[in-house]
Amino acid sequence: MQPFSNILSKPLILIDMANAINDKLRNECQNALEAIEKLNIPETAELQAKLAWCIGSYDYDKNPSGLSEFGSMALKALNKVKESNPRKVTKKLIDGLDSAIRNYETSQY
Repeated sequence: MQPFSNILSKPLILIDMANAINDKLRNECQNALEAIEKLNIPETAELQAKLAWCIGSYDYDKNPSGLSEFGSMALKALNKVKESNPRKVTKKLIDGLDSAIRNYETSQY
């Protein structure tokens, strides 16, 4: 039989894991936002504003739902830029954002 303290600590471990996944998503979205801003593409102005708002919102309330949605849009925009200008967007940036989004979505089930 497990000690009572071990049973109580398991939910805390899951919460810590969820927070780590969410923080990773936030950081990757921040990296993507900085890259998109640096590329200075007029079509992404609305995406930049919404992604920046979602990052600020996450910092305030720790709810990552907007990060996933607009992070996915940022990933599509970055992939589109990479197709035409491969040197402007790093593979590390795209892979990091893609991995963070997939980890977040997987953790929701």
